Amino acid sequence: MLKLVFMGSDAIALPTLDWLAGSGLGQVAAVFTQPDRATGRGQKVQANAIKLWAQARGLPVLQPAKLGAAEQQQLAALQADLVLVMAYGHILKQDVIDSPRLGTLNLHTSILPKYRGASPIQTATACGEKETGVSLMKMVLALDAGPVAGVERIPIGPLDTATEVEAKLAQACVPLLARCLPAIAAGTQIFTPQIDSAATFCRRLAKGDGVLDFTAPAADLAARINGLNPWPGSSVEINGQPVKLGLADVCSLIDYKPPGTILGVDTDGLLVATGQGTLRLRLLQRPGGKLLPAAEFLRGFPVATGTVLPSRPMPALVASAPFPRSALR
Repeated sequence: MLKLVFMGSDAIALPTLDWLAGSGLGQVAAVFTQPDRATGRGQKVQANAIKLWAQARGLPVLQPAKLGAAEQQQLAALQADLVLVMAYGHILKQDVIDSPRLGTLNLHTSILPKYRGASPIQTATACGEKETGVSLMKMVLALDAGPVAGVERIPIGPLDTATEVEAKLAQACVPLLARCLPAIAAGTQIFTPQIDSAATFCRRLAKGDGVLDFTAPAADLAARINGLNPWPGSSVEINGQPVKLGLADVCSLIDYKPPGTILGVDTDGLLVATGQGTLRLRLLQRPGGKLLPAAEFLRGFPVATGTVLPSRPMPALVASAPFPRSALR
């Protein structure tokens, strides 16, 4: 059985940890995770889900603000066969990567070499991909550039938000590790180098990414709204108020009005003209309210047909070269 150290800070890794605990393939000896943070409206300091998982099983938990020489020594003292990383939030140095006997592997939530970087789930969804996946990658110093042991693919449905895609990816880690860990333990796993020339990069998302340009095609706008839900969220000004948009798709209605024009409603949403096709806004939220289906939202927030919603340039989410380090996590 492999002796593992897990490094991660996000609940997406919980299905992986639960599976490892009962798989018989790997024993988690210790967990490295981010320090406790103040969260929520009350800014109460709380442990993250990974720390709570480890504490419930009596495992050692290390929470360094950064990985320095002392932490490297602590890791070396554990004499792990393998370090497994997922959504940790720290950049690892070479001595940390090289510490375990079989190296350090990362579960990266994209089909590498696409969407290297900080927000692969949201960006793949927001860019209208029909599928994404989890890649099991050997870690190197370059950003998400290591050779890949395997990939588990999942579909992205037309009404999937980043939340649904993340849940699918969390579960997809399990069959991927079940295939690869035995071969890694036996030393027979083949790692395939990435094609660097085909790489694309995503970045840390910001509140300003939630603006919309209605001259874009309806399919692009729907994907962006869904991919940026729940964070940072998309919004548009309606009747002088910022309205958050939570879910959208494309309507078959054809009406050649100027982009941003409200065309009316159907049984599923508020219809908006775009640069190509008609956008259907399914979930909307007024200031101080909650996300509501369009019909319910419009009962308390009427929107006249013919109203033109303002467009704003949408920041690029993807690049062919890495974004500055300040945009990564």
